[in-house]
Amino acid sequence: MDPRRLLQPSAVAFATLGLLVSGCTDGGASSMASAAASGSSASSPSAKELQPYYGQRLSWRACGVPGFECATLRAPLDYADPGGEQIKLAVSRVKATGPGKRLGSLLVNPGGPGGSAVGYLQQYAGIGYPAPVRARYDMVAVDPRGVARSEPVQCLTGPQMDAYTQVDQTPDDTRETDRLTTAFKDFAAGCKTRSARVLPHVSTVETARDMDILRGVLGDRRLNYVGASYGTFLGATYAELFPDRAGRLVLDGAMDPSLPTAELNRDQTAGFETAFQAFAADCVARPDCPLGTGTPGQAATRLKTFFAELDRRPVATGEARPLGEALATTGVLAAMYDEGAWPQLRDALAQAMRGDGAALLGLADSYYERDADGSYSNLMYANAAVNCLDQPPAYRTTEAVAKAAPSFEKASPVFGKGLAWASLSCAYWPVKATGSPHRITAEGAPPIVVVGTTRDPATPYKWARSLASQLSSGTLLTYDGDGHTAYGRGSDCIDTAINTYLLDGTAPTPGKRCT
Repeated sequence: MDPRRLLQPSAVAFATLGLLVSGCTDGGASSMASAAASGSSASSPSAKELQPYYGQRLSWRACGVPGFECATLRAPLDYADPGGEQIKLAVSRVKATGPGKRLGSLLVNPGGPGGSAVGYLQQYAGIGYPAPVRARYDMVAVDPRGVARSEPVQCLTGPQMDAYTQVDQTPDDTRETDRLTTAFKDFAAGCKTRSARVLPHVSTVETARDMDILRGVLGDRRLNYVGASYGTFLGATYAELFPDRAGRLVLDGAMDPSLPTAELNRDQTAGFETAFQAFAADCVARPDCPLGTGTPGQAATRLKTFFAELDRRPVATGEARPLGEALATTGVLAAMYDEGAWPQLRDALAQAMRGDGAALLGLADSYYERDADGSYSNLMYANAAVNCLDQPPAYRTTEAVAKAAPSFEKASPVFGKGLAWASLSCAYWPVKATGSPHRITAEGAPPIVVVGTTRDPATPYKWARSLASQLSSGTLLTYDGDGHTAYGRGSDCIDTAINTYLLDGTAPTPGKRCT
């Protein structure tokens, strides 16, 4: 599994949060294109070159989901050559329901990278966001370039992906290490073979520029955006590029853009350990805990022992894929994203320890978005493509991973070794990284709300604290609890604070803490 995947394993669990902005109509496409150029780097295209994109009109149509419309947005494939090839991006919306003054468009993104924003909108945000928010905003989503309906990155066939997910990521000898590195190389080669056109152009910066084109085409002076998890990095990048186009921004389950990849991966490893310790403490207090009684540390030792047994002898699942250590680890980590999945994990572990791995395999399949017919969404392909383009590899050699592994195992005795080796995946990527770690200040942007959950497995709380301090107008809102992200996950305190901010612009009191 990719340790940097930040998407939650189910649409309902996606605790929706993000970046919002006040939205009114602008004076026209020309001024919108000027804003895009002024918010760009020196090498960015001019307003004149971008004019055809900001001046396009979306042709909305029914798309099979009652109440929702769909359209196709055009953007430059390469912003360094705006007159060249184009990329087509899938857009969907559901209009504001009223009553109350319309606040413009509210863009949503669930994270990933690689999560379908359109799917998230249609399955959850467009029907499940608080009614007062949906009453006053048109809810809008665009699948980022390379994701889902927007010219998706493709890498492996279903059977090839099945094999890839079963490769041992805790190699014990040279033969197993070679097998793992070969799997990483084959994955990267498959992406190059099947997706050469889009692979160099799926960075977060390019997606943020696409979002500004969409903002302009929708007629909004300011971008309204809800981003969770990786979506916080996308939103912060937008604010960095276009601070004068940002309005009310909420970043939930925040990433820290200043950290190098190796540190991000090690921090996330520690985050999963924190979440597992919370699960284990809850489990050992129950009479049916498959990890026994005692302390959370003893439960961790039993789980590690079970993983080692699966490494030697996988258990049956009722299909051609047995449950080995790799898939079992992914299944356990998937359940760490939402404490609501803990009962399911207890049952799955109990069954696996009795020799039936089907339920734990199901958790792993949900993480990878594998369908019953053996097909996969492009989530994991887009995830790798964006991550490997946004930052240089964490490690470039097996020797470097072996040297770093003890620090990962210190961060998590159960998961550390596997997540350390997963950090090698970008070393073989066919496209050189175009991004690098840096602080994001977004000078000139209005107040930005950054939300952190204290026991978040995928985006550790320290990242939210860091991002809030980097942003010149950042305000930290803390949820003292479990699971990945906080908005829409049952805390009235969090939801009220964010709803108030989205609807009238009043940011939470700095340092506000909710339970």
